[in-house]
Amino acid sequence: MRRKNPFIYYGGKLAGLAVSVFVLSLAVFYIARLAPGDPLVSYYGDRAEKMTAEERAQAEERLGLDEPVHIQYTRWLGRALQGDFGISYKYKTDVTQIIADRLPNTLLLGGTGFAVIFAGALAVGALCAWNEGNLLDRIICKVGTVVSCIPEFWLSLVLILVFAVQLRWLPSSGAYTLGGGGGADRAVHLILPLTVTAAGHLWYYAYMIRNRLLEELRSDYVLLAKSKGLRRRDVLLRHCLRSILPGYLSLMAISVPHILGGTYIVETVFSYPGIGTLSYESARYQDYNLLMLLCILSGSVVILSNMLAQIISERIDPRMRGEMPAEVTEHG
Repeated sequence: MRRKNPFIYYGGKLAGLAVSVFVLSLAVFYIARLAPGDPLVSYYGDRAEKMTAEERAQAEERLGLDEPVHIQYTRWLGRALQGDFGISYKYKTDVTQIIADRLPNTLLLGGTGFAVIFAGALAVGALCAWNEGNLLDRIICKVGTVVSCIPEFWLSLVLILVFAVQLRWLPSSGAYTLGGGGGADRAVHLILPLTVTAAGHLWYYAYMIRNRLLEELRSDYVLLAKSKGLRRRDVLLRHCLRSILPGYLSLMAISVPHILGGTYIVETVFSYPGIGTLSYESARYQDYNLLMLLCILSGSVVILSNMLAQIISERIDPRMRGEMPAEVTEHG
């Protein structure tokens, strides 16, 4: 088998990433400016509604909004390639600084949620496969199906009503208490958002693990292992689980955008100061520069996750690499 040159292979991946990000930035730039709304209101507040035509023209010139859209994009792209993404209309400061302040909160919530979903899906899926057809398996399947069908925003509101309003056990919003911010305080604020994030995605992947394990348990090599006297637990954990793990890694790489989207919704409902809340605010107030960088970052994560999943899949199955036998390529 002839393998692809790694420099050509990964160079093509990077080129595809660059082209995808360029197309994404172009689409977001034009759509944002064609959307209804007045960006001057974001920058000047209520004063924008009282401006005369001359004052409005001066304000648009100051923000670079007086030129045609294609010229605005060319100027923005030139500055962005130099690391200058402009200032936020709403916050009056550099957009990179605003995102840097919020990004750790999203990484904490999203990273912890991803880890809980990754480990929890394996554990729940293996438990259901071990107890296939039993009462425990049927209960978990029914409860998991019901919970996974509940909209995240509705579940968030119910948890806030019960645990924050009625019982007053947990905070209803924010990432930490003003004046506090210690590890324990952040952990308490993370409980409700993390619960909603995990509940909305865990069973989806656990069910896939359960089905894949059941398929493996019915394979010929498993029947042979059982005939040799191996216990069902050893076969399940040492052979079946190890066999499906590479495919599960590829699946979880693809799932990053899915979990990221759910995190954005949870942040908005819980007023959690992360990238999701910031994205909602930037779109609502026509904060073009902030919206551009947020969309590029989110889009890059999605593209990279899909590329990573493809690379993992190609490592698992060499047939997906497009490799051909040497004798075939030599004879055309």
